[in-house]
Amino acid sequence: MNRCELIAEIGWNHMGDMKLAEKMISEASNSGVEYCKFQTWKVKNLKDGPWNKDGRLEIYNKAELSDKDHYELVNLCKKYNVKFLTSVFNISDLKFVSELSNHSIKIPSHEVYNLKLIKQSCEIFKKVFISIGACKWNEFKNILNLDIDLKKVYFMYCVSSYPLSEENVNFPKLLEIQKSHKQIGYSGHLKGIEDAIAAINFGALIVEKHFTIDNELPGRDNKFALLPNEMKSISRYRDIFSKMNINKGLDIQECEMDIYNNYRGRWSKN
Repeated sequence: MNRCELIAEIGWNHMGDMKLAEKMISEASNSGVEYCKFQTWKVKNLKDGPWNKDGRLEIYNKAELSDKDHYELVNLCKKYNVKFLTSVFNISDLKFVSELSNHSIKIPSHEVYNLKLIKQSCEIFKKVFISIGACKWNEFKNILNLDIDLKKVYFMYCVSSYPLSEENVNFPKLLEIQKSHKQIGYSGHLKGIEDAIAAINFGALIVEKHFTIDNELPGRDNKFALLPNEMKSISRYRDIFSKMNINKGLDIQECEMDIYNNYRGRWSKN
């Protein structure tokens, strides 16, 4: 069984503060994750919506990453020995991110219908994580039928509700997706670590959870994001689970030989 990898979804919890972003990357690295993920957008491309009036637009303006910020984040991830990952929402930003690195990219649930974006991502990047929250079953099948290299694709099962309630996690759907595509991950929006632990048990190869260093920082996602000690607990469980799933075959193990050789029948002297 492959060892599950962890993504710390920092997103825009940094609020555009690169010093805060570095602290988050450092703490995520110490927590045992493989990836630190961000979000790439330009507010000038944002359509009108409820965010214009509910305060999110102001947050988006603060949290928007400049080109320079992106390069700094890539270097910070290298400094702390984690992989840089970001979500893109359009072709223009996809091309820019490909100049930073062609290792991996994330297609967020909002863009799961955007087959052109998915196809171009698969042409450029070595790994393509596709979140399939708020995704109809026929839309998922449409991606499977695309002329792309599906070996690059990791479908990230998630439910697009923030924060998510336990009764809506719906892990049976994850198991159904696994029947169509083995490279499955989980992107969790439940507060706490229980959904991540369950996803590892169900065979998720990638687990992503929102991450922060302070739940009182501004923004919706900081409120339900994991703290470093919580992410560390997932990492520790992942490592133990991976060891427990090392295939030792069907016969007696070496560690059992003393019992096999010396203890059989020991209470049957006569």
